[in-house]
Amino acid sequence: MINLTKDLILPGATIGIVGGGQLGQMMITSAKEMGYKVIVLDPTADCPAGQMADSQIVASYDDFQSLKELAEKSDVVTYEFENVSVETLEKLSDTINLPQGTNLLAKTQDRLTEKEFLESCGVDIAPHKQVETSEQLGNALEEIGYPSVLKTIRGGYDGKGQYVLKSVEDISDAEKLLSTGAVCELEAWVPFDKEISVIVAGNGYEFKVFPVVENIHVNNILHETIAPARVSDDISEKAKEIGLIIAEKLDLRGVLAIEMFLTKDGKIYVNELAPRPHNSGHYSIEACNFSQFDAHIRGVLGWPLADVELLSPALMVNVLGQHIEGTYDLIPQKNDWHFHNYGKEESKVNRKMGHITILNDCIEKTLGEVEKTKIW
Repeated sequence: MINLTKDLILPGATIGIVGGGQLGQMMITSAKEMGYKVIVLDPTADCPAGQMADSQIVASYDDFQSLKELAEKSDVVTYEFENVSVETLEKLSDTINLPQGTNLLAKTQDRLTEKEFLESCGVDIAPHKQVETSEQLGNALEEIGYPSVLKTIRGGYDGKGQYVLKSVEDISDAEKLLSTGAVCELEAWVPFDKEISVIVAGNGYEFKVFPVVENIHVNNILHETIAPARVSDDISEKAKEIGLIIAEKLDLRGVLAIEMFLTKDGKIYVNELAPRPHNSGHYSIEACNFSQFDAHIRGVLGWPLADVELLSPALMVNVLGQHIEGTYDLIPQKNDWHFHNYGKEESKVNRKMGHITILNDCIEKTLGEVEKTKIW
């Protein structure tokens, strides 16, 4: 191992990554280009990141001894998803070099804690109430009204762990979330015009913002990301300012994705934070001078960060399990499309298996081109 007294960690050192999915895989691509070795901890052997890493520790994310081994073998440790045990990482505080710390993880693992933090930043969020019982749900509905969304405060993603209530008839189905014993929150439905997001990078002393993008979801799963978002310059600057306020408050190291709702009257509500690279930032691999993965690795290593430039407008399309065979047929036809396959062994419906990025001068034309394939 290379021991450095400064925050800057030089090439030749070893990066440990907790989590072995596609985000870890793309982090490794950036890390390898910069000259680093990588160890991955993930319970699945031959996971996407494990296929590219120098070595893999096959263990659960909260296994103390395995995390300790990762820390001891690594000069710096990061994570590729937020459901890592904060308690276990804190027990390793004397062993592990975790530039991102555990504060950000703790905030983003709990929707209520996350909202308290966002309120302290002075940004707009949807009205919400904590709910643990049917009685509390009824009281919260009286205050917040319909439509609204009941969400578990921990562990939900891609629409899992949440239920939309449009009328009183939906209460009985929504109560199934409460029957599991999970603590929930009832959140007012924001009548948004667009879903937008921005990625911010930090290294402990400076912060850089990626272009604001527009996200289109299907069945609560990200389908397409349009870069740049089809919004005014004023809205774009406002979204970037929100990103910088949050990043500075967190003393961010690495990257943070901030999902937002934009209403017709130009108001922006912050929806969620993701303390890592994000699906909506994949376009940056081809379309920017530095990708979100480059920025994340630079941030946790203490490298300086450059201003991010969008070199070309782009459309990113997710490839789920039900789409993958159809996209194979497109390979001979679309020589200007960038195909990414994550190398997951098992293809399942709605499982993210890859993505496609298309650089373009006309977003509307490209959206139509994707629709004409009849795959999505």
